[in-house]
Amino acid sequence: MWLFKSSVGRKVVMSVTGLFLILFLTFHALMNAVAVFSLDAYEAVCEFLGANWYALVGTAVLAAGFAIHIIYAFILTLQNRSARGNDRYAVTARPKSVEWASQNMLVLGIIVLCFLVLHLFQFWAKMQLPEIMGDEPESGYAALEAAFSQPWVCVVYLIWFVALWFHITHGFWSAFQSIGVNNDKWIGRIKCIGWWWATIVMLIFAIVVIALTCKFAFGVECIGELC
Repeated sequence: MWLFKSSVGRKVVMSVTGLFLILFLTFHALMNAVAVFSLDAYEAVCEFLGANWYALVGTAVLAAGFAIHIIYAFILTLQNRSARGNDRYAVTARPKSVEWASQNMLVLGIIVLCFLVLHLFQFWAKMQLPEIMGDEPESGYAALEAAFSQPWVCVVYLIWFVALWFHITHGFWSAFQSIGVNNDKWIGRIKCIGWWWATIVMLIFAIVVIALTCKFAFGVECIGELC
């Protein structure tokens, strides 16, 4: 099947999974924002997701999307390097038309993946996983307090959001280009949309993390129910 065997097909699959993951990040950011304004509402969202069949199906689809996206990223990178051969060492200056993120997508992706492991350990492993195993899960409030009572966690997450921002701003328009939207007029518009989308989503994430760290690590009241 050309989607899996050809370079173009792999790029399409990687683009579709990337756009799907961007939509998930948008949902996750909005879900996290609930915790800033109402911890009860956040707990309700966590209970709604929990280990119900629809949440488990969603988790499985999400995990598959991440796995395919990561695997194809490595495959395409190795293919590109193999195709260029020694030519990749011939030019040391980056052309002005090439974005910094486009030349460092794999590195950015590895950074995002490393921090994702930390995030899963702090939340998924304490909330949904125990419920799947038949044990008592940790409450959403307790998981937030355990994570963000340590200031270094806030710093790590902010670094993660910066890497995600670079990864998404390039990946957003590149994904549309790979699926056929490649004229200059529309690519320019999609780049603008992607820039604003990534910036707003990452700002939401950052504001939530800073607000929770102020609450749990420093006892400084900020917004909504955290006031």
